[in-house]
Amino acid sequence: MTSRKVVELFYDVVSPYSWLGFEVICRYRNVWNIDLKLRPAFLSGIMAGAENKPPGLVPNKFLYMTHDLRRLAEYFDVPLQNPSDPFEVMFQKGSLSAMRFVAAVQEKEKGGDKQVENVSRELWRRIWSEDKDITKPASLSEAAKKAGLSENEIKEVLEMSTTTEIKDKLKNATQAALDYGAFGFPIIVCHVNGKPEMFFGSDRFELMAHCIGEKWLGPNPNKPGAKL
Repeated sequence: MTSRKVVELFYDVVSPYSWLGFEVICRYRNVWNIDLKLRPAFLSGIMAGAENKPPGLVPNKFLYMTHDLRRLAEYFDVPLQNPSDPFEVMFQKGSLSAMRFVAAVQEKEKGGDKQVENVSRELWRRIWSEDKDITKPASLSEAAKKAGLSENEIKEVLEMSTTTEIKDKLKNATQAALDYGAFGFPIIVCHVNGKPEMFFGSDRFELMAHCIGEKWLGPNPNKPGAKL
């Protein structure tokens, strides 16, 4: 078997399109010959660094996005629903404390990334399925508990999330995404023949598969009837 291709996923739990991309690439991590690296980063830092304007601030784009997410949630089989006030969630509350928390979970976890995967998923679920907060320590603790972390682990991660080390870890991941050319999330970077290939959004998997020499089997490759 040829060596596994490194694939990096840069994401922020405030981004619904990141959730779609996250679930699909996680489904493929044991289907494709890839070494998936989860790279939690900060979307607001990307938008500022790339001098980009969030689509939610453009009225027609916002209306389109609301409709588009309903279709994509069904297609990708992800329980995504718009919160009651998406503008408040994305642009007023934001995700800085949540992404520092995720970065701390990743820093603490040894021997894999199952905890960071599960915590990220639970934070997305809180915003984009249950219309709940992700900014307060109690909210982060509840998500981490559902993800399987113990009370002691949660306490330690909360303390870590406020340290300079973790703040710098998140900044560095965000800068790495910018260095690849990011202007929004999600971005997936496939390392092919020593060169990074960046893909933006949650709808580039078929092209990505072609570039890494794999087959796209639909949004859920483990589901009966996945195309061959």
